[in-house]
Amino acid sequence: MPSSPKKRRRTPRQVVRGIRRRARRAAGGVRRVWRRSLQLRVVTSTMVISIAVVAVLGVFLMQQIIATTLQDRERAARSEAQADRNAVLGYLNRPSGDVSKPSVDSGDGLQRGGDSPLSQAVYALAGRAGAVPRYSVIARNDNRPGEFFVTPSIDPRSIPSGLREEVSKKEAGEDSTHYGDLYYEGRREPVRGMVIGTRLDTSGTMLDSGYEIYHLIPLDKEEETLNSVLRMLVAVGAALVLLLAAIASLVTRQVVTPVRLTRQAAERLAAGRLDERLKVRGEDDLARLATSFNDMAANLALKIHQLEELSHVQRQFVSDVSHELRTPLTTVRMAADLLYDAREDFDPMAARSAELMQNQLNRFESMLADLLEISRYDAGAAELDVDPVDVRDVVLRAVADSEALAERHSTRFDLRLPGEPCMAEMDSRRVERILRNLLFNAIEHGEGRDIVVSVGADRDAVAVAVRDHGVGLKPGEENMVFDRFWRADPSRARTIGGTGLGLAISREDAVLHGGWLQAWGAQGEGSQFRLSLPRVAGAPLRGSPLSLVPPEVEMRRTWRGQMTPVLSPAVADGGNDAD
Repeated sequence: MPSSPKKRRRTPRQVVRGIRRRARRAAGGVRRVWRRSLQLRVVTSTMVISIAVVAVLGVFLMQQIIATTLQDRERAARSEAQADRNAVLGYLNRPSGDVSKPSVDSGDGLQRGGDSPLSQAVYALAGRAGAVPRYSVIARNDNRPGEFFVTPSIDPRSIPSGLREEVSKKEAGEDSTHYGDLYYEGRREPVRGMVIGTRLDTSGTMLDSGYEIYHLIPLDKEEETLNSVLRMLVAVGAALVLLLAAIASLVTRQVVTPVRLTRQAAERLAAGRLDERLKVRGEDDLARLATSFNDMAANLALKIHQLEELSHVQRQFVSDVSHELRTPLTTVRMAADLLYDAREDFDPMAARSAELMQNQLNRFESMLADLLEISRYDAGAAELDVDPVDVRDVVLRAVADSEALAERHSTRFDLRLPGEPCMAEMDSRRVERILRNLLFNAIEHGEGRDIVVSVGADRDAVAVAVRDHGVGLKPGEENMVFDRFWRADPSRARTIGGTGLGLAISREDAVLHGGWLQAWGAQGEGSQFRLSLPRVAGAPLRGSPLSLVPPEVEMRRTWRGQMTPVLSPAVADGGNDAD
């Protein structure tokens, strides 16, 4: 059995590129959702602002709670320390048979037990702890350094050297406070606490100076309380932010939902459903918006209906008049032909009148034919007679029909046809009419210069481009040239005598084939019209084998380092040019 193909392993660079591609795709999706959702932006902004406000207020409240708690605890500790000092001084002033100074234990610096007044005072302080645990240390500073009389389980490291120096510099009875770690014997982790130190006033006792008393108050309970308060503040803040986000979402939804319904109604109205209306609830601004929208839709439907009736009447009028004029025009044509044929027997004035009448009748017949063709397009009655045709043959016939006019304007045609057949399914009569209109237009505006006719083809499409080197087009006129009866320069007289409907009919013929008729022009560089048609009738047209901008113009502008101006192709079906 043949072995299954092994899965190709991806290189690290490919993996990184794939991750980046997915990240960019996800970021693009998030940006699209962010841009399209007003409710999401409002809720997110509300949450961000709420988080900032809650954080600032929480920090401020927490600082105030910590400061108040520590101030209250320090005030109570100072009061207790004052009571302890008074108790120590009472023990030191008590008469005793043995008032000798206590001995020093050089092993660990601690002195426990004994009958000295200091020992009795220390152990008396241990019994005064009460409900709030605290520890007292009586230390010798200047005369006998290293001597400590401490309550049980206190490590002398709890009293920092900086605090002892500060206490030794102050007067007897003045307090010094220090916040730091308290160390206990048998425990590895210290406890946060407060130390209040005071130098004892031993002037009325039998002890010499240099004794200090330190009160160590652990703050672990207060720390637990503050941690609980902090957790509660965080929880309340998070709940408040979520609540504000929910309120913002609800409030925004009340505004966004009517706006969204209005947008949907506007889209349906733009799609042609002129009976679309909004429900009006209440009398607030949104209700007035719905009322205004309904009034606008009603007026718009009325105006569109009136314009449709007017357009129908106009189309019917043009069609009826065009048909009714054909009978008298036929009679007039017969009489004019007789007069024109016999003009040599007339005097010069009558002969010239016969020639003028013949020319104007030709123009009138052309205008009448164009009006009839336009009326067919307006009525949707235009149909194609499709056959496989070589585009080169159609171009040659159109050029042959335009040769006489080109000679009168001293214009030559430069044909650039491919050597191979360019077959396409089309209505050759209509396509030939398009090309004649383009050639006539190029002759009229080409100012006697050569006209280049190019034919191109690819697998899916064929194209014909007619290039003149005349006055060109102004910016924005690329679309207007296909409007009915539009003229680039109204003050300029027509030299050919066209009706002004040729390019409009040509565009309708191109659209009927599923193709494009586009124009490019620039002042001083002439203009170019391009007809693009699919090879197969009914197939979608995705691109054109010829460039809309003449190659020499594009190369010249590229050489000059300039950007080609943005084109506005007159694509009747809204398709995009692939060039």
